[in-house]
Amino acid sequence: MSNTTATQPANAEKRYTVHRVDLPLSCPMPRMTLWNSHPRVYLPIEAASDKQVECPYCGAIYVLVD
Repeated sequence: MSNTTATQPANAEKRYTVHRVDLPLSCPMPRMTLWNSHPRVYLPIEAASDKQVECPYCGAIYVLVD
């Protein structure tokens, strides 16, 4: 888990590119602000055959690129 300050709003985009360093993947991601978002949910992207997963709360698509 990172100790960085949140730098981007949660759910601001509908498609996010993620890397293995971002795993385990959650939506919203740790670097996103949470004040106006949904509860954090962990997404099993590494188990997806096409390496992409959709958040059941906000519909954001996450794509694993490495």
